[in-house]
Amino acid sequence: MSDRIEGAVHEARPHDSAARHVTGEALYIDDLPEPQGLLHVYLGLATKPHARITKLDLAPVRAAEGVVCVLTAADVPGENDVSATHRHDEPLLATDLVQFVGQPIFAVAARTREQARRAARLAIVEYEELPAVLDVEEALPRGELVTDPLTLRRGDARAAIAAAPRRLKGRMRIGGQEHFYLEGQVALAIPGEADEVQIFSSTQHPSEIQHMVAKVLGVPSHSVTVEIRRMGGGFGGKETQGNLFACIAALVAKKTGRAAKIRPDRDDDMIVTGKRHDFLVDYEVGFDDEGRILGLDMTYAARCGWSADLSGPVTDRALFHAENCYFVPDVELRSLPLKTNTVSNTAFRGFGGPQGMVGGERVIEEIAFALGLDPLEVRKRNFYGVEERNVTPYHQTVEDNVIHEIVGELEKRAAYAARREAIRAFNENSRIIKRGIALTPVKFGISFTLTAYNQAGALVHVYTDGSVHLNHGGTEMGQGLHTKVAQVVAEEFQIDIAHVKITATTTGKVPNTSATAASSGSDLNGQAALAAARTIKNRLIDFAAEHWSIPADQVVFLPNRVRIGNQEIPFRALVWQAYMARVPLSATGFYKTPKIHWDRAAGRGRPFYYFAYGAACSEVAVDTLTGEYKVERVDILHDVGRSLNPAIDIGQIEGGFVQGMGWLTTEELWWDEAGRLRTHAPSTYKIPACGDRPRIFNVALLEGARNREDAIHRSKAVGEPPFMLAISVLHAISDAVASVADYRFCPRLDTPATPERVLRAIESLRERVAEPEERAA
Repeated sequence: MSDRIEGAVHEARPHDSAARHVTGEALYIDDLPEPQGLLHVYLGLATKPHARITKLDLAPVRAAEGVVCVLTAADVPGENDVSATHRHDEPLLATDLVQFVGQPIFAVAARTREQARRAARLAIVEYEELPAVLDVEEALPRGELVTDPLTLRRGDARAAIAAAPRRLKGRMRIGGQEHFYLEGQVALAIPGEADEVQIFSSTQHPSEIQHMVAKVLGVPSHSVTVEIRRMGGGFGGKETQGNLFACIAALVAKKTGRAAKIRPDRDDDMIVTGKRHDFLVDYEVGFDDEGRILGLDMTYAARCGWSADLSGPVTDRALFHAENCYFVPDVELRSLPLKTNTVSNTAFRGFGGPQGMVGGERVIEEIAFALGLDPLEVRKRNFYGVEERNVTPYHQTVEDNVIHEIVGELEKRAAYAARREAIRAFNENSRIIKRGIALTPVKFGISFTLTAYNQAGALVHVYTDGSVHLNHGGTEMGQGLHTKVAQVVAEEFQIDIAHVKITATTTGKVPNTSATAASSGSDLNGQAALAAARTIKNRLIDFAAEHWSIPADQVVFLPNRVRIGNQEIPFRALVWQAYMARVPLSATGFYKTPKIHWDRAAGRGRPFYYFAYGAACSEVAVDTLTGEYKVERVDILHDVGRSLNPAIDIGQIEGGFVQGMGWLTTEELWWDEAGRLRTHAPSTYKIPACGDRPRIFNVALLEGARNREDAIHRSKAVGEPPFMLAISVLHAISDAVASVADYRFCPRLDTPATPERVLRAIESLRERVAEPEERAA
């Protein structure tokens, strides 16, 4: 027999559905066979950003061809609320007040999707318009918040800044981002007996969908079962945003007794659902002549939208990552989650951390330009220490710091110093095309900041033929979670991964699950599955020891077989004999993350179990006549601990980087003065395409790395941290732009750094250079 199993942990394995993805055999919710009598649902949306509804005439909608029913808030039997927080501030359907363009007012169900879509446009709605606040800068002086702000404080920042040899202040605008998942929002509801209903929802949080549907229908949670085999992308956009669609589908199904499905057009999907928060960051920093930060004061004001959604934890996490890899002796960080009459922003890969980090890196850049230093040198001088200078603004000690090692190694691999010198020489002799280079680090905290979410459950069955059924509370959105967890179970039983069946996530098997988010999917669900598998394995060991009258330590699991004393039998043979002896071959597993705690009121604790680290070096070429640019080369070195699956992890790093690059360069959200989102389709919203990827793209995992904490097989999370590696592209563009003024001024590029913004920054720098010359003349 082979001495190695197929699909062990730490082995590069393809995604479990990879072949089905490319052949079209992978079933998504809209691909499922439609039940007989299925109704298609569409939403009627508000056309004003802030107004009272003075007239709502739905008679033309009800009279339209194919319409079976039209529902308003009055038809909700339970609670008309789908808010993700205790604030109960997000009605399923608006009543007399609308607070953003696109807020759902009613739902129409018809025999076909086209009939429902056309009928929804026939409603007669009249409004009394109210003052609307659309932009974060407009909201700032008003100060109306959707949730509680946070302050992180250590030492006396104001005093340290005042006493510092050098000081500067500034403001940065950081744009939002549309999730642009390939599979849009979709939900299918099938009514059952009495108050039962089954929901198929494209969601990262099946348990929340279950509880929301139960609340809206006015039934216990046990009457609602939610199932999801896979999503065509989520990125945080399906953590809370699926609540609306699942509840509407369930409401129609229970009202009519017929299955109901809702799948909005891409335009409506983008209009109705929340985005990454955009921020306005004000900063003041005091530093010495070597570029070391002495005191830092920052305010992160966020456009949150009309309701709280997840704005509280998102703006909290922005503060948690504002200092990135840098120790700040005296620091004060504040969040302002501002209310606006726009769609409520929500989770997005990194969950506020990227915005926090971009603000912090701007401060580093400002210091470098003020002192005429290489920004990388300023970064290294401010890095957290290993045994001192290692306490964060939220008073967590950084115990696993490897950023010195990563940056030092990447500098050598990318030949940073030589290339930077060559780029300076190139720019001196190139009038139109300017090149830029930047190397930026990442330190990202891993855990939900809501401590209760750091738990997971799993269910494992071993059947009498030796095959294994695996179910856990995590959801698969293309990131390879199911594959990794299956590898954990295969490793524990020492069986080929082909013998482990991954099944759809369902609230009927594993209850009370957390969202698949915060990069914690493998950490939490892998440990829960391991606990379940180990329970069964220990039962098999005890049975074998008793049956063959040997010590338990003489029962050893080998690849696809078990050594029992001086004999070996196939795994399936041991399983069969255990079954015949009435040994239970099914178990649940549970895991909760240790060591973490957080006191939000005090701004102190250990919100993160560990940190993931990485660094990226990016080189760009900018056309100074148009502002257009190309990413010429990217080198990445990333710490994933002892990787569960290097192939999947490298894919996540590549994808996260490109998505982050899109956020910082081309993806621009724009609302007009009437509160309408104008970038609501692929024709007006530019995500990165194949031609935008780095021409040279080198990605490597930190060799010999192990997680110091007891995470699953000493691996580290990889979903979100790579996203922030793309900050290096923004700073490389800034470096290129700065060359037009001989690197004397910080370009202060806001994001996204679209060609238009880049061109404006170039022209602004040229004007600054020309002004002294004109005065001298």
